[in-house]
Amino acid sequence: MKVLTIHNYYQQFGGEDQIFQTENHLLESRGHTVYRYTIHNDQIRDTHPLTLASNTLWNSKIYQELKQVMREFKPDVAHFHNTFPIISPSAYYAAKAEGVPVVQTLHNYRLLCPNGLFFRDGKVCEDCVQQLIPLSSIIHNCYRNSRTETLGVATMLTLHSFLRTWLDNIEVFIAYSQFALDKFVEGGLPANKFMFKTNFLHPDPGIGAGKGGYALFVGRLSVEKGLGVLLNAWERLNHPIPLKVVGDGPMAHLVRDVAERVPDIEWLGRKSLLEVYELMGNASFLVFPSEWYETFGRVAIEAFACGTPVIAADIGAITELVTPYKTGLHFKASDAQDLAAKVEWAIAHPQELTQMRHNARTEFEAKYTADDNYQRLTEIYQAAITKGQIRQGLLNQQIV
Repeated sequence: MKVLTIHNYYQQFGGEDQIFQTENHLLESRGHTVYRYTIHNDQIRDTHPLTLASNTLWNSKIYQELKQVMREFKPDVAHFHNTFPIISPSAYYAAKAEGVPVVQTLHNYRLLCPNGLFFRDGKVCEDCVQQLIPLSSIIHNCYRNSRTETLGVATMLTLHSFLRTWLDNIEVFIAYSQFALDKFVEGGLPANKFMFKTNFLHPDPGIGAGKGGYALFVGRLSVEKGLGVLLNAWERLNHPIPLKVVGDGPMAHLVRDVAERVPDIEWLGRKSLLEVYELMGNASFLVFPSEWYETFGRVAIEAFACGTPVIAADIGAITELVTPYKTGLHFKASDAQDLAAKVEWAIAHPQELTQMRHNARTEFEAKYTADDNYQRLTEIYQAAITKGQIRQGLLNQQIV
């Protein structure tokens, strides 16, 4: 199968970028021919704001380039990951013009929420879900804390919702969790266009020893990731366990300041994936304190692969991944006291934690391996191809 994959890289490499690369490598390792069409958001620095705003609505250059790529490469399917902001929705129309069926992975909530997170002022916000024009986002400067930039994103979403861009140009949406799928359907996307696929790891990092005697956080250091809750909880512990924090972001200064004051907290900054896996394998447990509706939670299955239990907030898709007292624990989202209580429980129950390590690895092997994911991904591609053929057949009948 010939697969065209399309992705707009973020300025700070993150989970979506990693997934894009991993899926491409998986497809190529199974004999498929993959053409990567990518743009990097570093280009934004050299782009005039008005040009960027215009391109976010419709990038004519990308439209023409993609049409040419499709004519020459002749893909069986086009798999979109992120088109925001440079690639733009014009890419979907290029695929339609060339008769190429489209699969869209929904990594975040951008189609329903201008900042993509359902998160504002330190708490979950769904104000724009039922608004024809996402006015609440403009009022609150939800994208990059800028009224102008938020207006640009809101205009793009409004225009392309009116044009039925998502409805008429995409054969299959991929959702990583039932929670995320339900949110998208609530926001107006058709349930019959969704197919479910979990995330996965490739290659398998292997199980660790879990002998490090510390807890671990891995992720972007930002409010929605629950950094404030995490640090607050560690200051409440009666029986402290060392906490290693891996990552960088806008709250790095806070993590640094607290680490200087609380000897049990250590900020390690950014680490390579191999270094992260080593830290995970030796951790007693991973803490996942997010306060927003995570669409999946890749770091949790990375922990499972290493045999490491996860203590997770009971919000969003992560609740589907972590089974309390089997593969980890749940705590009340945004509640530092409850997180501290769950950490204390884990410290006081080493035998149960050992059993959770075994369960976590078993869960990974049952659900999140490359083999299972490859089978599901090719099923999704075939479904998109079939739907595209049906649509093309209907169009041909209308022309006749």
